[in-house]
Amino acid sequence: MNPVLPPDDNAADLDAADAHAAARVLRQFRLVFNVVKTHFQQVEKKVGVGGAQVWALHVVSQQPGIGVHGLARAMDVRQPTASNLVKSLTDQGLLQVRKEGPDRRAVQLHLLPPGHEILQRAPGPFAGVLPQALASLDAVTLARLEQDLGQLIGRLGADDRGAGIPLAQM
Repeated sequence: MNPVLPPDDNAADLDAADAHAAARVLRQFRLVFNVVKTHFQQVEKKVGVGGAQVWALHVVSQQPGIGVHGLARAMDVRQPTASNLVKSLTDQGLLQVRKEGPDRRAVQLHLLPPGHEILQRAPGPFAGVLPQALASLDAVTLARLEQDLGQLIGRLGADDRGAGIPLAQM
């Protein structure tokens, strides 16, 4: 027979501690989002184009002739997102799309002088502050963060399609 245990006074304390921990983590997320948002606002205010566009210009400047598929891979976004960035940058006269080589369907992207000027004025990091901060973390910390965020994403029931949208466009 199981003995009857007295009510656990510590249960209420644990619930309160969990609520405080959740509030602290929420504040940390707010700090991260605010830093990211502020960086992208500063970029747009300084150069007149959004952070994702500046990042795309930077990728093309580092890899002249890259295609849209390569740009999407370099930025870790979906190809339609990269295509939209390219169209916008082309319409603004910052990027040139060429069809060179034997496959005339494939395009090569090249920075135009106004695109170079944007990059010279844009505050870094071009990919954004969050990717730079994540890249600076050690492998153990990144693995733990990935696992913990995976649990959070599961609780949120998040749609994976959102993972391919640049932070600057959120």
